[in-house]
This record gives sequence, structure tokens and C-alpha cells, in this order.
Amino acid sequence: MDAAELESVLGPRDVVVVEGGDAESYLHSQLSQSVTGMDVGEQRWTFVLQPTGKIDVLARLTRADDARFELDTDAGFGDELLARLERFKIRVDATLTLQAADGAAEADEAARIAIGWPRMGAEIVAGDTIPAGTGLTKLAVDFTKGCYPGQELVERMDSRAAEAPKSLRRLTVAEGTSAGDPIVDGDQEVGTVTSVSGTVALGWVKRSSDLGDVVQF
Repeated sequence: MDAAELESVLGPRDVVVVEGGDAESYLHSQLSQSVTGMDVGEQRWTFVLQPTGKIDVLARLTRADDARFELDTDAGFGDELLARLERFKIRVDATLTLQAADGAAEADEAARIAIGWPRMGAEIVAGDTIPAGTGLTKLAVDFTKGCYPGQELVERMDSRAAEAPKSLRRLTVAEGTSAGDPIVDGDQEVGTVTSVSGTVALGWVKRSSDLGDVVQF
């Protein structure tokens, strides 16, 4: 999947701008992705986690200038991202501002579901979803960097090659299936549908079931 394909499925984005002398070091201390060494114009995906290791926000980080960074996330979740970054900003030379999505672009929801890209509020529920199982840890986590909030859970599961209790999967479903419907394997309920387009769906499925294709980026 190239950048143009991904852009078409993202839709409108809220942007949190972080700028100042400590912008790089502060973000490096807060994100699951490495920030140091980024070139101007470079982009990297990252999780912004709670100390428990659960996801607050999935975001894309862009280095706009030497002391300016932009974090974009799904429309409607910029306030949550801003609040989370402000929460730990103590004696830091950096200002944070929110630029709300203008709604000019529309996401290709069918394409998003087809490739398995998770959306905030659907596949990723703030304060509930853990990175393992989203299919994004290889893309959004630097396992060689220093400490950041939530690192312990992420690193522990990776070092033990631990499988998440549930994984995000692409599924073929019956016409009329809706988000929130149960996923059934035989006579057992093994998960929940999160997004649907026709007969293609995304959903979280228990590791005990082989249904669907595990999402992996």
C-alpha cells in the first residue's frame, strides 16, 4: 500500500501542531514512534498511549520544520489528542494548537475496510484498545527507542511474542450485517463486527478462532 492509496481511505483529519525548542524531545518522550532524526517533510505513524498501554489516539507525525511537528488523526479526535499531549507537558518549551478538519475530503470507506485500516471510534476505541492485534505495531512502534507512556505493555507482549486476546480481521459477512453484530464461529460468539461495506467487514475476533484474515501492515 503506497501513500496515495492510504490517503484516499483516511478522509478529513484533525491536526495538532507542536512547535518550540523542546517539541522534538517532548514528542519523543510521549510517542511509541521515534521522533529524533526525522528529516523535514518525513512522516511516521505512531500510537499515543495511556500509561496502561491502551491507545488514546492513532496519529501520523510529520516533521514540518526543525522545531515544528504536526500530528494528524481522524476527524473528531483532535481534541482527545491535544488533551493527552497537554496532560504530560510540564516545564516544556512547546506550544500545542489544534486545527480541526475542514471536511473537504471524504474517506473511501469501502477501500478502507478492504485493506483493513483501522479507524478511531470504530476499530480503535480510545482507552480500551491495545496496540497488539491492530496490525499496526510494525508501522507505528519503534522497539529500540527509550521510555514513553504505555511502553511496558507493548514491549512485554513483543518480547514474549504474546498473541493479543483479540486481533483485527477482514471478514466476509452476510448482506445486512451491521457494525456491532456478533461474529459467530460454529456455535460460539467469538467477536464483534466494527465496520461493514457490503459483504466485506472488519471486526475483532478472539485468538481461539481462525475466522477471517488477520490485518497486518
